Amino acid sequence: MQSLAAQTLEYQADACLVLDPWGNRIIQANRAARTLLGYDSEAMQCLKASELFRDQLPAVVVFTEAVMTQGRRWCNDIICYHRHGDPITVEMAGSRVEHGEHPYLVLNLADQEQLLAQRERAEALRYHRAGIRRWKTIENIFQEIERENALILSAAGEGIYGINADGKTTFVNPAAERMLGFKAEELIGRDIHGAIHHSHGDGSLYPSRSCPIYAAFADGEVHFVDNEVFWRKDGRALPVEYTSTPIEDNGQLVGAVVIFRDISERKEAEARLRHALAEVETLRNKLEQENAYLLEEIRNEHNYKEIVGASAAIRNVIKQIELVAPTDASVLISGESGTGKELIARAIHESSARSGRPLIRVNCASIPRELFESEFFGHVKGAFTGAVSDRAGRFELADGGTLFLDEVGEIPLELQSKLLRVLQEQQFERVGDNRTRAVDVRVIAATNRDLKQAVSDKGFREDLYFRLNVFPIESVALRSRRDDVPLLASHFIQRACEKFNKTAVKPSKADMQRLQAYPWPGNIRELINVIERAVILAQGERLTLDLPEAVDAGDPLERTDTGPIKIMSDTQRRQRERENIINALKATGGKVFGPNGAAQLLDIKPTTLASRIKRFNINKVDYSRC
Repeated sequence: MQSLAAQTLEYQADACLVLDPWGNRIIQANRAARTLLGYDSEAMQCLKASELFRDQLPAVVVFTEAVMTQGRRWCNDIICYHRHGDPITVEMAGSRVEHGEHPYLVLNLADQEQLLAQRERAEALRYHRAGIRRWKTIENIFQEIERENALILSAAGEGIYGINADGKTTFVNPAAERMLGFKAEELIGRDIHGAIHHSHGDGSLYPSRSCPIYAAFADGEVHFVDNEVFWRKDGRALPVEYTSTPIEDNGQLVGAVVIFRDISERKEAEARLRHALAEVETLRNKLEQENAYLLEEIRNEHNYKEIVGASAAIRNVIKQIELVAPTDASVLISGESGTGKELIARAIHESSARSGRPLIRVNCASIPRELFESEFFGHVKGAFTGAVSDRAGRFELADGGTLFLDEVGEIPLELQSKLLRVLQEQQFERVGDNRTRAVDVRVIAATNRDLKQAVSDKGFREDLYFRLNVFPIESVALRSRRDDVPLLASHFIQRACEKFNKTAVKPSKADMQRLQAYPWPGNIRELINVIERAVILAQGERLTLDLPEAVDAGDPLERTDTGPIKIMSDTQRRQRERENIINALKATGGKVFGPNGAAQLLDIKPTTLASRIKRFNINKVDYSRC
């Protein structure tokens, strides 16, 4: 049994529809509505609500929003369609009926032609009765209808304007006025394309023949565009998405209605997202490149695959490595240049739980004072002249791994406090950035200087020294483990033969004795160079050693003419070393770097020589004319 309300609706004289606008469903259509539209009950139940209005859907949407906002609304210019396709111009009254979360829409429809005929007969009768006075009332009615339509357009949040078949503007709602900066009277009767749609977003000309808005009343299709611009009165571009819907009158296309929305916020959000993704991608690529470069740099400078030696001194170093490697304790490796301090650092890293992350090496003597912070902590774009992009520093690259500070004693005193803060707090800021970044870095430092003496001389911070010197390791000079020279020589001869694609050569006993007798002031690095030269010069299996006959001035142990060993003090040894550097500068005219430079002559790294020149207070310019 139908409810009394349903029965009442069914037999109501006026055509009535109950719609669910959110689900696009027809909930109920009474007998008068089915008769008006030409559907039976079964067909009406299978029909979507939007199919009744077809191309009138934009106007119906605006009408529906007004009903849902204000509770009820009425209009007389909506066209619905008969089942056979015939258009029916109707007067439509809408009401909102509360129903759970989404209210229903109740529409009362009346065929305008029938109403017109009825009204004409009634008006003729009233005319005869009331005369001219009544016609004034009719005029008021039409003014009210016009006012109602204006209210609907005003209530819409989207910009709405209409154009006729000539492209002239017929109406503009208040939302369109606000977004475009034009008053309605400035646009009505004007070519709308030339006013607001004349150019693309890049400023290039937008021909009207290509305009989707004009196409709507040429091809009769609804056109939706989600990424174009309209141009405001002040000349600024307004990003919009819009729908252009054709308007028909008696089967003739007479214009279009355009509904548009400002999408500036969406475009800005998309731009921010693209920028963020681009920054992430750039940073990822840069970090990968820097990591690859740094790791390759370390591999290229790493001259040995393992620590070679069987002397008591080297066994003691290995035992210390085994003790400290599993911990995260800071390690300070001291010793002369060329003794393999970096090899010890690598052995500690590769034996630790951090071996899966990189060992990042920093030569502290080679970093200019003004770039120290940027090199260690990185910088953001624009932090200083030349900072054209964000850059990660060495601490950031070493996160989770090990940072090897080579020649740590050469860090300028005024910059040591900044390094100490990072070591203590494991936090830092990039240059030019206020964001604090946390890192997990183990530090291994190396020096050929007496840091304890440097602390006494006020050239190195005591607190930084204690922070680095948690576990000290002495890298033993080669002259102090001469028993290892034969093992090292054999190892490097094999590697040199592979490197230079030479047939295997074996040193004679006399060669080994010469190698053991030589004091090796350049330590293992010098031994490698001597071996590589000998392999290159080798003819067949014969090795040609190129060793100075005189004892090197840097050796603290010298034999006198009569045979007993003379022991030099540290001050004497340093003085001999200083004189040796001055002689090299004299021989090269003050040239330190490059071929035939003093560093090559002394067989040490140029950065190491530069550090020693600075330490011994030698002015290389004094010898540039020698």
